[in-house]
Amino acid sequence: QVQLVESGGGLVQAGGSLRLSCAASGRTFSSYAMGWFRQAPGKEREFVAAISQSGGSTYYADSVKGRFTISRDNAKNTVYLQMNSLKPEDTAVYYCAAKYDKYVTTFYYARGNEYDYWGQGTQVTVSS
Repeated sequence: QVQLVESGGGLVQAGGSLRLSCAASGRTFSSYAMGWFRQAPGKEREFVAAISQSGGSTYYADSVKGRFTISRDNAKNTVYLQMNSLKPEDTAVYYCAAKYDKYVTTFYYARGNEYDYWGQGTQVTVSS
């Protein structure tokens, strides 16, 4: 089992940047593909970005491609989401999620129901 704790959210002006972190407990972080999702008020949760176990494969939602970067440091049990050129429509609670793979893979996952564990979320608010 793994526990996930997000941090780094806050209030930023449009065009600004934030870096979210998600720290995972446990000794097998490198066995988990990771993802970031977000949920705005009154909207369904949506996929943002995903990364494979080693970090060699990444995938982004079209809405954030070119502005957000997902990365991970397996030695620190942490996954990051660098968010640049933020827009008011990026305002949401951001969640990280972990998907366990028994075998070493290059897979990433874009659907929420594929993930096993979720963090509590961190609020990102972008003012216009």
